[in-house]
Amino acid sequence: MKRLLFIITTILFVNCNDQSTAENPNIEIYDESVLSIIDLSSEIEILADSISLPEGPVWDESSNSLLFVDIINNKVHKWNENDGVSDFIFPSGNTGYAPNVDLGLLGANGLAINKDGNIILCQHGDRRLAIAKNTATNDPSFITLIDNFEGKKFNSPNDLTISSDGSIYFTDPAFGFFDLQSASFVDSEFRKLDFFGIYKYDVKNDSISLINKDYLPNGIALSNDEKLLYFNKMGVLDEDPKILKIDLNSLKTEVVFEGKKLSEKWGNLYDITSEKNTGNFDGMKVHSSGNIFTSGPGGILVISPEGNLLSRIKFGHTTNCAFDTNENYLYVTGFADNPKVYRIKLKS
Repeated sequence: MKRLLFIITTILFVNCNDQSTAENPNIEIYDESVLSIIDLSSEIEILADSISLPEGPVWDESSNSLLFVDIINNKVHKWNENDGVSDFIFPSGNTGYAPNVDLGLLGANGLAINKDGNIILCQHGDRRLAIAKNTATNDPSFITLIDNFEGKKFNSPNDLTISSDGSIYFTDPAFGFFDLQSASFVDSEFRKLDFFGIYKYDVKNDSISLINKDYLPNGIALSNDEKLLYFNKMGVLDEDPKILKIDLNSLKTEVVFEGKKLSEKWGNLYDITSEKNTGNFDGMKVHSSGNIFTSGPGGILVISPEGNLLSRIKFGHTTNCAFDTNENYLYVTGFADNPKVYRIKLKS
């Protein structure tokens, strides 16, 4: 009898152990250390569909909701457990405030929520950082935070992150002057800056400083100690995508992760029109573990601060991601050819 109980106990233990490390077709593990935050038993959920070009996800703690944009349709949407998806702010990024080109991607892109609970928007069409009240409206009243560098209009602010002192770091590529059909930037007399910048806007002193102008930047995120600023460099112009970091003390820039090697395995990361393109280095967030969650080929990549690929979660072609307050879930926005919003449960 004792032997039988021992055998049963052993079987149960083995089965439980196997279940915790069971394969999940949507999750690839390259370093088991990531299993402290990645739950292999989790399934991908679809929260929204038929969003023309979803982007800019941010968690709103005040309403337990996810906010995200549809760049093409110039809207901010809202999702929560009780109400599902609803329109939240329209228009979001193109109100006629600044001259732009019709072919461009003109709605808002990156979103953030400041300490006062208001929404900060990167507006492609209006070419500014703006602030709006966190309330549903079809007649938003935007207040301009900043719209120029040294008197020249921004290209089209793309993504942002807010430091603990309220300063806003943001990227300014020119995707408001980008034709999605031809996957090329449009020449225009309206564009005044001849570079793509990464900036710090000091809200308290209403001052701006240029941190870097050497790359085509997109997603941006601070390290947990706020000593480093990570950003994604897209390979649209030079077929050389990377994740980089800026030391905010010295302003020295270093490569964290080379994306070119992934192109050989998972399809190129630079030709947006190619059928082999399954995702680019676009939006990113930093988890409390210090690991970087970034869009990439086939979904979301998890990369250590040292630049090691730890995991890939296969959402398909994605643009950005976000966590809720307690990091219970990872929320993900898809690209135009994958126009959905997803989530997957994490270990918290």
